[in-house]
This record gives sequence, structure tokens and C-alpha cells, in this order.
Amino acid sequence: MLRSSLPASKFRTGLILSAVAVSALTISACAGRDRPRLAYEERPVEALYNTGYERLEQGRWNDAIDYFQEVERQHPYSEWSRRSILMQIYASYQSSDYAEAIAASDRFIQLFPGNPSAPYAFYMKALSNFEQITDVGRDQGYAQAALDGLKDVQRRYPGTSYAIDATVKIDMVNDQLAGKEMEIGRYYQRAGQPLAALNRYKSVIENEAYQRTSHTPEALYRLVEVNLVLGLKEEATRNGAVLGFNYPGSPWYAEAYALLSEDGRQPEVAPTGERESWLRRIIPG
Repeated sequence: MLRSSLPASKFRTGLILSAVAVSALTISACAGRDRPRLAYEERPVEALYNTGYERLEQGRWNDAIDYFQEVERQHPYSEWSRRSILMQIYASYQSSDYAEAIAASDRFIQLFPGNPSAPYAFYMKALSNFEQITDVGRDQGYAQAALDGLKDVQRRYPGTSYAIDATVKIDMVNDQLAGKEMEIGRYYQRAGQPLAALNRYKSVIENEAYQRTSHTPEALYRLVEVNLVLGLKEEATRNGAVLGFNYPGSPWYAEAYALLSEDGRQPEVAPTGERESWLRRIIPG
């Protein structure tokens, strides 16, 4: 099953809003801007919290965080403190301060592991890592952290809206990680190291999670290419047959069919798709 690429815009659903009981938050602000910190002044907890909430409704994320942090600092053992940490998670996420969102999530989990809002904290921690996933040409540490966190949500809270969304995002992260394997494999193939490339392509085919990604047809085709270079013609034929059985209409199978036919090993099943162009054979990069 093919999956789409990672979304460019941040996740905006009722999951977050319902979890923190905030409505209609549409104005965003830039993270990291310079601003004066609140001077310590003891004041009623309700006043601090309500002011923070007002700032939140106005989309003034950093100002809201200041007030919620003050609630936590001045009234650390109160119910207001617990709510304020949740609000900090939300406001930090909205301001794209993912490190702070993760830190606040960890703090809530440590202090209130059995609280009904704990699923939200686990989910937001995973989501904050998810938002930091970069293109496949870079280190995929955030992708792995997001995958681990999303799986944790799925395992801890099956059947919840958090777990349902986590399942969708797990497929997207796996597509990203499989893409990284393909990127490395192509690098080795371009460098004339077919065995190293072979192992990367095989990891996409043999990993059950990666098998469902959009990279599988190309991985099978690249295995045909590399195995023919290595003289492993039976293996190349087998990979081509698997590609043809599962993706008969894919341009990658049309390419593999032509490549094997040129080598005198024409597959029995003819492709139903068309070769897009000779450019498809070029290893990108």
C-alpha cells in the first residue's frame, strides 16, 4: 500500500484542542522571539491561569507559556499546576518550540503517569518529534524517536483517537525511514559498491513495516539491477518475478522486464504498465 510523503504543514485536529479544552485557536506567532520574562509577583493562582488562558485564546503562545510557567512555579502541587503543564505542551507545540513541548510532556508524564490526560502527553511528545522529521538526505534521529513514541501510544492506548492517528503516522514515518535506506543504497550503487547497495535494498524488502511503503517497487527493481551486476541471475529473475506479481502495472516492473529480457531472462508475466522513460534507470543523486 502506497503512502503519501510527510505533510509540510503541522497537524491541526480536534485531538489537541479537545485534550486541553481550548477552542478556535487560529492565530500563530513566531517562536524564539525576545521578550521580557514575568517578574515574580505572588498573585492568586486563578488570576495567573486565566491570564495565560486569555493569551492562549489570542494566539500569543509565548506570553501564555510565561503565565502557565508562573502557575507551575508558584503553585507546584495544585490542580492548576497540572493543567498549566498541559497548556504549556499545547502552546509550545503551536509556537514550534518542539523541544519545550517534549520537555513539558516528559514533566507531565513523570509527575502524573496515571492521569487521564497522560495519553495526550505521550501523544504530543511523539508528535513533536514527528514535526521535526527532515528530508531523507539528513539524519533520521527524529524519525526514529517519532516512530518509537507513536508505537508507544499505539501500545498503551489502543482504540483511542490518539492510537488511531498514531497508526497513520507510523506508516508515514516508516515510508521516511525506508526512503533513507533507498537513498543510502543508491549512494553505494553509484559508488560501485553493489554488495553494500544490495544489503540496503534488501532491508526495504525484508522489513515487514517497509514492505508497505511506496519504496518497495523501486527496491525490487534495484535488486534486479544489482544482482545482474553481481552475476546472480537467478536471484535477479526471482526479484523481477516478485515485482511483477505484486506490481504488474508499475513502471519499475516495466523497467525490470526490459532489463531481464535484454539479458535473455524474459519473465513469463508481461508488464501491464508502461516504461516512463530511460531516465527511470538513472540512479538519482
